[in-house]
Amino acid sequence: MRHRRVRFAAVVLAAVAAVAVVPGLAGPAAAGSGRSGAGGAAALANPGFEAAGSDGSPTGWSERGQTAASYVEPGGRSGANRLTHAAEQPYQVQTRQRVTGLGRGGHTLRVAVRASGGQRKAYVALTDCGGPERRLDLPRTGAEWWVEVALTTRVSTGRCTIVLGSDGDAGQWAHFDDLTLTPTTGESGPALAIAGADVSHLTKNEHHGAVYRDRTGPPRDALRILRANDVNYARLKVWVDPADGFSDKADVLAKARRAHALGMGLLIDFHYSDTWADPGKQFKPAAWADLPFDQLRQAVYDHTHDVVSALRRQGTPADMVQVGNEINGGMLWPDGRWDNWDRLATLLTAGSTAVTDASPRTRVVLHLAEGGDNGGHRWWFDNAVARGVPFDVIAVSHYTYWHGPLGALQANLLDLTSRYGKPVVVTETAYGFTLAESDHETNIFNAALQQVGGYPATPAGQAEAVRDMITTVSAVPGALGIFYWEPTWTAVDGAGWDPADPTSGDGWENQALFDYAGRALPALRVLGDAAKHKR
Repeated sequence: MRHRRVRFAAVVLAAVAAVAVVPGLAGPAAAGSGRSGAGGAAALANPGFEAAGSDGSPTGWSERGQTAASYVEPGGRSGANRLTHAAEQPYQVQTRQRVTGLGRGGHTLRVAVRASGGQRKAYVALTDCGGPERRLDLPRTGAEWWVEVALTTRVSTGRCTIVLGSDGDAGQWAHFDDLTLTPTTGESGPALAIAGADVSHLTKNEHHGAVYRDRTGPPRDALRILRANDVNYARLKVWVDPADGFSDKADVLAKARRAHALGMGLLIDFHYSDTWADPGKQFKPAAWADLPFDQLRQAVYDHTHDVVSALRRQGTPADMVQVGNEINGGMLWPDGRWDNWDRLATLLTAGSTAVTDASPRTRVVLHLAEGGDNGGHRWWFDNAVARGVPFDVIAVSHYTYWHGPLGALQANLLDLTSRYGKPVVVTETAYGFTLAESDHETNIFNAALQQVGGYPATPAGQAEAVRDMITTVSAVPGALGIFYWEPTWTAVDGAGWDPADPTSGDGWENQALFDYAGRALPALRVLGDAAKHKR
């Protein structure tokens, strides 16, 4: 065993720097263990790893396994130092702290982490608390961004042990910093209300013969398979007059009835187009192309009110409605483009007002792409708020291979929910399970995007990507959940991406949650686990 590496500026700092005091705490904890303060709040010894022994071991913590692989070094999130797990050979190590004097009930551990990914195990855990061990795997973050993770357990014995664990190979690493342990409501941890799926393309796929199966067994209804795996929300896009007739009002109403019958919530996504709307294109519906602006605003109101009120009349009211899809650059170009904010705000307000007029309990959602772009999102929502656009929820799309690391997403979500006082939700994400093709249309997710995304394009890699997205979002106070984009869009002849071209193919099938034999992939089970409290 090699000697422990010592990589820190100040080996021992003042005792006050070695203790995190939760508000309301009476005083510092003794070195080597944390003790509770007033009201059961915990003071952890050396939670920021600013103090260490001469060999680099973190003051106030014990270690098990190959202890040389657990050491303090510079590069903390908020302070000078961090705890690192790493070695030049395969290693197993735990860094542990026993906390005593805790009140009965739920307690939440929050830890800032970074991890290389690829380890056999890399996790935070709460054990010896009076019930089963609670463990959370670290997300694959890369070295640039920290991600905060949160884990909750029920304490019934007055004590609990925090475990930071790694089982990795040479070159694989994990960083830990800024721990807190606080009383909380609930026992299962920060739980997302929504484990959702955008199934807009499903009826077109079914029309052309798509078949779906559980991991074993005969063909079944795809929505029933999703629901059986605890997916509890459906997202449905609305096009005004699509060439193929799918995703129009009638098709949306039919899918809404199916989802509602399974007890699923509904998010309705207005594109205000006859085809795809996203940051690169926001085409007006053909019927609206030449309307003067006042009539265009009225068309937005009328179309929105018509669909939302029809949903309510048939007994399937929308829980949430998006006014526009990925509208970073505005919508209904050129009238509502980003460089004409007054008109964009007028159109957004027309859509929002129509939603609440038609269904007063439905929440209005504004949705941007590029979930890690904090500067762009602040600029956009500052403009919307300044012009009085009414909305209830902030939504983002985040594909790690396009939009950047999970740490950037989490930092943006934390800022948005704090700055604007609104809950946040990730309404689009996905990842590939293979690089193989299943039809003539070249897949969007390819080897280059796999390299950027950082996860292998395998069923296990896809499941890990979904798990890490859930872990990242669930630690954000005010986060509602996530939606996986088009998990049922498998490749079927005739069900291509272009509503005006029946010969178009499917560039998304390797990011579906069903494989090329139509069988559910492991990531579907992971997605359903996002919502600990099911509808």
